[in-house]
Formats: sequence, structure tokens, C-alpha cells
Amino acid sequence: MSMELDVPQQPHAGAMDWLLEVARGARLIVGGGLCAGALAVGLSYLVTPTFTSTTVLLPPAQASGGAQAALASLGALANLAGGGAARAPLDQYVALAMSTRVADRMIERFKLHEVYDETLRLDVRKQFWKNLRVGAGRRDGLITIEVDDHDPKRAADMAAGMVDEFRRVAAEIAVTEAQQRRVFFEDRVRETEQKLEAAQKALQDSGVSANSLKAEPRVAVEAYAKLRAELTNAQVRLQGLLATFAAQAPEVVQQRALVGELAGQLRQLESQAPKTEDGAYLSRYREFKYQEALFEQFSRQLELARIDEGREGGLVQVVDVAQVPEKKSRPGRAKIGIGVSVATGLFLLLWVMLRFQLRSRDVDGSIRAKLKAIWPAVWGRA
Repeated sequence: MSMELDVPQQPHAGAMDWLLEVARGARLIVGGGLCAGALAVGLSYLVTPTFTSTTVLLPPAQASGGAQAALASLGALANLAGGGAARAPLDQYVALAMSTRVADRMIERFKLHEVYDETLRLDVRKQFWKNLRVGAGRRDGLITIEVDDHDPKRAADMAAGMVDEFRRVAAEIAVTEAQQRRVFFEDRVRETEQKLEAAQKALQDSGVSANSLKAEPRVAVEAYAKLRAELTNAQVRLQGLLATFAAQAPEVVQQRALVGELAGQLRQLESQAPKTEDGAYLSRYREFKYQEALFEQFSRQLELARIDEGREGGLVQVVDVAQVPEKKSRPGRAKIGIGVSVATGLFLLLWVMLRFQLRSRDVDGSIRAKLKAIWPAVWGRA
């Protein structure tokens, strides 16, 4: 005769059982969440409030197309002058405002070493960037600068200072297309002016003879100046291609061959020039006319670039001036209280459900006994 032990079986917990268990723990869940939220709100009063000052900027407009059309007369020179470059995007202005140069000037201007109580400049920069936010609106094209500080007055001063330093740095490095063209042509005009003065002095020292006047120097110079201008244009074009393509690229090889051909023609033309005193005069005269033509062309392009730069309105314009904030931006006590209460309530709800699951499976109490033995076993008391 065999005897079978009847082990009591716990029925499977249904949805109503879970709902009942949650209802039993509702006081713990709600009360614990509210208490935790109230405690978090109370502790938030110990945190120093943070104030945020905001300023909005309007970046420069696109340069006019009149100067772009005028650049066409330069051929490949327009590429180096920035004629083919697109307007600096908003992301470039945001990166400029967040640059190390702007940060260092703000650190020195507002003595942020003392404000942030940091010794190393690297740590001061990190803290400054942590309190700075620069964003660009894709639809309206505006740049927003926000500065956080514990002092509302200093927050407004720093936001206004960001505008000043941003303008200075942007003007120094020539961000816009018109600024790039202006810088390029300033260098070309300065260089060509020096060469023109040297050519003029050499021409004056050569003197003018009767035979030179009979030779019609304007006619003799015309072919040479045209060929030399074509060679200069081809050389600049080759430099632009080398900056983009490899040396073995078909475009580069073809352009290099053109430069060699023009250079050969120019050497042939120079070799045919007479070696007499009159020939020396003509050589100096055509050099003078060539530098004079380049100087006039570069000067005209420089004036157009300056006009476009002035039309851009001083790089940036302030739409909303930084104001001293009247209310703190952080900490948000309502958000803290609600967030902590919800998080604590969810944690307690999870705890109630896990506890009910454990009780449902632990019919004979063995699981609870093992759990109680874990702690003494850790300390070697078992």
C-alpha cells in the first residue's frame, strides 16, 4: 500500500489577484512617492539658483550677385578669391561662438577663474562651455545664445559680452564670402602695387629715345601683355586644381600642359625682343603696363568686395538684447518634486509586484528562508 503526500498547490495568480495586491499597497506606493517628492523639493532649496540670460542674433546676409558677376572677368582667380565658395552656414557661426578663442577672451574679460574657482584654464573653459548654449534656427536663420550664471546681472553681462567677442573674432578671421574676397584682393593689390612701383622706376631710369618713340611701344606690348595674362590665369587655375585633385588627375595634367605651352610661347616672344637700348625700354614698358593693368583690375575687385562687406551690416545684428533675468531657470522645484514622486512611486509599485510574485511561488517558505540566510552567509555567520 503506497502513501502519496498531498502537497498543497498555490493556484495561479490572476489579474484580479494582482489588482488586489496593488490596491493593498496603494498607501505605500502613493505615500512613499509623495514623501520622496516633498523631501526632494526641500533639498532643492539648498541648491544655489541659476539664472539664464538670452540674446538673439541675425547673421549676415548673402553677398549680392553683382560682385559675383564681376569676378567672372578674373577667370580662375575668382576661385582663389572665394568667388566659388558658398555662404558660411549657420553651423559655422555656432562653432565660431563656441570656439576656444572666444572662450579665452570671455574668461579674461569676466575673470572666470575666480568665478568658477578653477586654476587651470582648461577646467575654466569646460565650466564656461557647460554654462553656454548656442543654437541656430533652421527656419528663421537666427542664432540664439544663452548664458547661465548664479548672478543674474553677470549672466546678462556675459550674454552681451558674447556678442562683442563673437563679432571681433568673426571680423578677424573673415567668415563671409565678401570678407574672404576683400582679404584676398587686399593682398593682391598690395603685392601688385609694389611691383608696379618697381616697374615704373625701372621705366623712368631707362630713358626715352627717338627710336623708341618710333617703335609704337603700345603695339609691341599688346601681344605680350595678353599672353602673359593668359599664363597667369592658367597658373592660378592649376593651383586651384591641385588643391582639389591629385597630381595625376586628367584635369591637372591637361592644365599643366597648357601652362607649359603658354610659358613656351612667352619665352619665345621674349627671345625675339631686341637687345638694344630700345629693346630694354620696350621690355620695361610692357612690364609696367602689365602691372598697371593688374593693379587696376585688382583695385576694382577690392572696392566691390568692400561694398558687399559693408552691405552685410557689420557681420551680425542683435535682434534681442540680453536682459537681466528676473526668475531663476534652475532648479525647477515643481519638476523635481513631480519627477521624484513618479520615480519613487514606480519603484514601490515594482517592489509590491515582486513581493507578491515571490509569495505566490514560495508555498512552503523555502525561498524566504534562503533569502534570510544570505546576509549571515556574507558575514560568515552561517
